[in-house]
Amino acid sequence: MIAIIAEKPSVALDIAKVVGARKKRRGYLEGNGYKVTWSLGHLLTLAMPRDYGYTRITAADLPMFPNPFKLIVRRAPGKDTPDPDAVRQLNIIDSVFTSCSSIIVATDAGREGELIFRYIYAHLGYTKPFKRLWISSLTDRAIREGLANLRPGSDYDGLYAAADCRAKADWLVGINASRALSVASGLGNNSLGRVQTPTLAMVCARYREHKAFVPSDYWQLRITLRQGEDFRQFRHEEDFSDQAKARELLARIGPASKATIGVVERKRSLEAPPLLYDLTALQKVCSDRLELAADETLEIAQRLYEQKLISYPRTGSRHIPEDVMEEIPALLKALLLLPEYSTYTTIFSDGELSRRSVDTGKVTDHHALLTTGEVPVNLTSTERSVYQMIAHRMLEAFAPPCQKETLLMEATTEGMLFRSRSQRIIAPGWRALSPQAEDENPDREERGSAEFTSGEVVPVSGTNLRKAHTMPPPLFTEATLLTAMETAGAQVADPEAREAMKELGLGTPATRASILLTLFRREYIERIGKSIVPTEKGLYIYDRTREMHIADAALTGGWEKALCMIRQGELKAESFMESIAVYARQVTEEVISIRFPDVGAGTLPCPKCHAGKMILRRRFAQCTNPECAHIVPRRFLNMDLTDTHFEQLFTTGATELIRGLKDKDGQSFDALLSLAADCSLRPIFPEEPLPSGTKQ
Repeated sequence: MIAIIAEKPSVALDIAKVVGARKKRRGYLEGNGYKVTWSLGHLLTLAMPRDYGYTRITAADLPMFPNPFKLIVRRAPGKDTPDPDAVRQLNIIDSVFTSCSSIIVATDAGREGELIFRYIYAHLGYTKPFKRLWISSLTDRAIREGLANLRPGSDYDGLYAAADCRAKADWLVGINASRALSVASGLGNNSLGRVQTPTLAMVCARYREHKAFVPSDYWQLRITLRQGEDFRQFRHEEDFSDQAKARELLARIGPASKATIGVVERKRSLEAPPLLYDLTALQKVCSDRLELAADETLEIAQRLYEQKLISYPRTGSRHIPEDVMEEIPALLKALLLLPEYSTYTTIFSDGELSRRSVDTGKVTDHHALLTTGEVPVNLTSTERSVYQMIAHRMLEAFAPPCQKETLLMEATTEGMLFRSRSQRIIAPGWRALSPQAEDENPDREERGSAEFTSGEVVPVSGTNLRKAHTMPPPLFTEATLLTAMETAGAQVADPEAREAMKELGLGTPATRASILLTLFRREYIERIGKSIVPTEKGLYIYDRTREMHIADAALTGGWEKALCMIRQGELKAESFMESIAVYARQVTEEVISIRFPDVGAGTLPCPKCHAGKMILRRRFAQCTNPECAHIVPRRFLNMDLTDTHFEQLFTTGATELIRGLKDKDGQSFDALLSLAADCSLRPIFPEEPLPSGTKQ
């Protein structure tokens, strides 16, 4: 009997169907000599500080260095007890492994998927041999081919070592830095990390740069030349910051002025189609066009993958290898049979496909996102939109290049040189699939379509002096922030670390969404329209950490360089962890030495623990005692509480009468606000008696 372990039940079902394991058991499927089970994601995690006996957050316990690290069953959401589902599935996996002679690992083919299995394998104490199924698609064909080409599990020892080191290093730096921040600030709901803190720094720095920007005016001088009913606008080769000089030059051109046409140059060029999507590129376009958050896009892509409609979504590559290219004609044919793409058939009529996205050397663990040839059915509107994004990009990526002609004309009048640049599409190629992208610069320099010949003398029929002004760097949107994270390595000084970050940047395609989610949950950043800006709290943390190692994007570059070497067997894991221990100590000392001034009122007693003080913030009041960190929201029953309301609440036990509160049905009423037994807010109507202990 052979055991197969997948990462999710849906994937296990697909594999079980291929191998003939059709008998459903509790937690696995059986048949034809196989038992196919699953892990439900991360069943085991690195133990948290409390599991090592660190029950309080104190400076004396920092930094913490578990030796050895412990694995624990993941905790139930919001609880400090093991997740019952995880415990149950671990027991099932144990029984399946016990009854089988060998194991096939079918968790997701990547660093995290390898870690999920290895932690289970180590925790259950097995030494049985195992082989690796490494696939990028869940179609029956891909699974059969993968099973026919299993690789020894030992081939992935380096991948596991790199994944294990990454998890432990993140624990040492993130947990110690976050606890040091709690000690220094006296506040809870804070965290620092090697990816989230540099990302926060980018948002804050851009916000400050945007706010501090002082626009400056400049002027553009243009002339218009006519040719019958048509015309062409030419622009002076310089922009002028001095309005007086611009007006002086404009005054030279009078009603009798003529322009002599000089250079007339035509150039033909081919614009290659865009590359296929990786996860980050998909998240960016879905943010722009569908207004989906990065984590929402990932969740939808994962569902499409599990429905066999697309290849593995957590990819950082925008290329495919040569062997996958052999499948592309059939995949495109399947797409063109769908009603929404049938009109594009003529674009591919000559049979020649672009090979820009084909480069085996640029494929990482998984190739770029592709559709699988399966017909999409029963999708939600959002799932269909994301699927169509991937399908449309596939068609674009393999379509012929766009053929363009660029026309440059120069005209001289009154000793001044003017230029006109224009471009026309001769054969649209891939751009026939994306007409909305045809005009990439709607505010282009030239207007009109008249064409002149070299040596021609043309009367100047009009002049224009246009005032413009410099623009501040735009605030980040989710799409542009993902781009900034992706390209963060460009600013890293060490060339080898910069190269290690070249393909990943800050975080990985699979983790960037969770990093942004963490920053939102910590209330470090917020959305205003489409823009992402720091909160007061985020700026506060940024100002105190921006010069520290924890905020340096180069840390990720160094880590990725080292983890790559571990995976390839060029660096020992022990050496890497020794350097991380030194770094964690340094970061902890830096953070714990921060001196945070008092913020807000800071003198109001905490009604829950009675040991801390309530700090008043923009959206809530919070206890300074890290072990309590009790939060009382400002917004309650559709009303924003004032600082005075909080002062009354925490000193007397109840607010004054507040008018205009609204219930969930939108009905207005008047009430006092008091604290319930669990210290949450509750309304007290004027005719009700006040709670005991309330001061009148």
